[in-house]
Amino acid sequence: MASEEPTEGVGVRGADGDATVLETLRRLDTRPRGLTEDEAVGRLAEYGENTLPETSTVAWPRLLLTGLKDPFTCVLLCLGLVSALVSTWGTATVILALVAVSCVLRASGERRADRSVAALRDLIAGTATVVRGTAAGREIPAAELVPGDVIRLGPGDLVPADVRLLRSRGLTVHQAALTGESQPVAKHADGPGEGVPGSPFTAPHLCFQGSDIASGTATAVVLATGARTRFAAAHAPPARPTGNAFDRSVHGISWVLIRFMLLTPPLVLMANAALRDRGLETLPFAVAVAVGLTPEMLPVIVTTCLARGAALLARSHNVIVKRLPALHDLGAVDILCVDKTGTLTQDRPVVERGIGPDGGDDDEVVRWAAVQAWWTLQLAELPAPDALDEALLDEAGAVGEEYDGVDTVPFDPGRRLATAVVRGPRPGTHLLVTKGAVDDVLARCDLTETERERLRKLAATEADDGLRLLAVATAQRPARTRPYTPADERGLTFRGLVAFRDALAPSAADALRGLAERGVFVRVLTGDAPGTAARACRDLGLDPGEPVTPGADGDVPEATVYARCTPEDKARVVAALRERGHTVGFLGDGVNDAPALRAADVGIAPRTACAVARESADVVLGEKELTAVGHAVTAGRLSSGNIASYLRVTLSSNLGNVLAMLSAGLLLPFLPMLPAQVLVQNLCFDAAQLAFAYDRPSTAVLRRPTVLRPRSFLALITGFGALNAVADLTTFGILAYGLRGPDEVDDEALFHSAWFTENLLTQALVMVLLRSGRHAVRGPVGWAAAALVTVGLLLPPSPLGAALGMTGLPLPYYPMLGAVLVLYALALRPLARRQP
Repeated sequence: MASEEPTEGVGVRGADGDATVLETLRRLDTRPRGLTEDEAVGRLAEYGENTLPETSTVAWPRLLLTGLKDPFTCVLLCLGLVSALVSTWGTATVILALVAVSCVLRASGERRADRSVAALRDLIAGTATVVRGTAAGREIPAAELVPGDVIRLGPGDLVPADVRLLRSRGLTVHQAALTGESQPVAKHADGPGEGVPGSPFTAPHLCFQGSDIASGTATAVVLATGARTRFAAAHAPPARPTGNAFDRSVHGISWVLIRFMLLTPPLVLMANAALRDRGLETLPFAVAVAVGLTPEMLPVIVTTCLARGAALLARSHNVIVKRLPALHDLGAVDILCVDKTGTLTQDRPVVERGIGPDGGDDDEVVRWAAVQAWWTLQLAELPAPDALDEALLDEAGAVGEEYDGVDTVPFDPGRRLATAVVRGPRPGTHLLVTKGAVDDVLARCDLTETERERLRKLAATEADDGLRLLAVATAQRPARTRPYTPADERGLTFRGLVAFRDALAPSAADALRGLAERGVFVRVLTGDAPGTAARACRDLGLDPGEPVTPGADGDVPEATVYARCTPEDKARVVAALRERGHTVGFLGDGVNDAPALRAADVGIAPRTACAVARESADVVLGEKELTAVGHAVTAGRLSSGNIASYLRVTLSSNLGNVLAMLSAGLLLPFLPMLPAQVLVQNLCFDAAQLAFAYDRPSTAVLRRPTVLRPRSFLALITGFGALNAVADLTTFGILAYGLRGPDEVDDEALFHSAWFTENLLTQALVMVLLRSGRHAVRGPVGWAAAALVTVGLLLPPSPLGAALGMTGLPLPYYPMLGAVLVLYALALRPLARRQP
């Protein structure tokens, strides 16, 4: 905390990291009895009320207009309006309806963000007990607190502002709303003490708005209120990163298509005017060609694929996707950043082993430590053991009851140890059992300086391996009735060390292997020491490499473990990984994780996370475990695989048709296809494409992140499109020379019918061959392709075909068309194997 810059005025989010009580009071110009009423009124006018900043709700019309900022939606709107101007009402109606659906879906998603403030205000205290110049405190609205006020806190109280403790007794604080940690944290007023460097929430003498008192009492001075608190800073309006995976793939491809679409109508008009002396009468055909290049169903297909995937995820695995494009981004994630505690490990320690004075294993040390924990719990009348004592009692089983408890010297933050006194094995004796921090216990043991230094090095070696240590010592004293005090903790006999490690999350190891098999690499961002984080990774089979600490200069080296991270460090690491071209997911659950959640391509939070984290996240898990993330990644890749299949099939077919139409339009004395026929063909093809939203790609799409890189993707569909155009022009050659000679092209109805049939059949073939990962004619795509073939063969000779200007085809045409399709499939198959 000391490394942070204080904010302006009484901005205090870092000014008191290492300050003493006296220095803090002087800086705030206050006293141990607090401010006077007049001083408080003046500061309230200067700094404002102690409330969260208000946020305004965006009106529905504005949200709908915001939806038009999407480039593809905007172009669809323009094409719809142009179609209406040239009286192509069917095309205009379909396109404008798709635009309306897209805008409504986008607006409803944006509307959810306006509900965050109400959830956060429930975590802010309504009243506070303040001391203003009198010994007796009084309750005032928490909104009236100002920096420099002295307040009193008791069990169950919400901390109303960021405060520095002046006095405390047995104080523990729940910080789950801030850090996501479920266990209460011990706090005391005796100076900065130990904590994670740069992490304010671990400072033992500071408490923050949004936390609540679990036990004990305290008197504290207010450091920051309102918008200057850590809680308010974390609640800053969420700014999603630009250029996420969805933008880079679908939107990137859309922008390239937009350029083609805008160029097509003027090129068609100019070419027909120059070569065929046709004017504005070709405008409907030019618009139809532009529409033919457009994947009109893209918004519907994308929304349907993602919505079905999100619904299945919620129903099967209790995972909620708040922002539909985030499901696509999950499928593209190649790096997942997680905290250690609660994700890789459980939020509790377990005993690793007991270590004797010689460095070897010694179970007796664990037994003595458990005896001390048992009688301290009984004699001090504590409501529950702390996490380390609970781990000792679980490991040792039923111990302690064989002794008679006499007295206890409770834990004190200044001494960092505690002592239980029981009746000794010989009559008339008492046995002191002391447990605590290694240095503090060794200082009270009867050891030579050489032996004491050897034991310190032994403890340092174990700590470097990621273990937490407690030292245990005993002493036998003559029995007495006088109470025991810290002065009796001297001349102790060193028994050994108890080593603890974090309990591993049961499903973490399997989940890490599953993510690695899918090409997702885990990065651990933690406030813990490097050794502790590396130990947990090794125990789970994840190679931690050399843990690093993000530099204050902004440098973020490549690593698997980033230790001693502040909230700002986590966001900086996520941003650096994204700048290196990775698609990054971040799993967090505390207020301190909010910046990183917003910086990631996909922010993920468990249902039990604080309100700020849940609102900042794109995906909410039913439980905080990596297995649920693996399920979400799978759902994202399946949905993205179907979207990729749709884009490959639609764009390659559309591009081939447009190239063939432009060529035929310049060579023929009539339009190669009437606008109504183009519309019906597009509607048939578009309806068939809906099958991709219900298809299930092969498991091959799960093996790597599904990222559509616009350049390589468009290069591939250009090859498909050119091949499709060759098939179309081959059909044109068959019509011209293979049936009745060159004059056959003068029969407009026959030409339109033959090309209509060939187009639908080649599109059905492309649907089957360009699916993601497999080509068997099964499932919804196979049925849709069969339906398309049926329409292509039966519509031209039908009464509806006659109404559209088409006619039945001569029988010799069909075997020739079959030969073209066989050659087309043989040429398409090698290209299909290289699809992205």
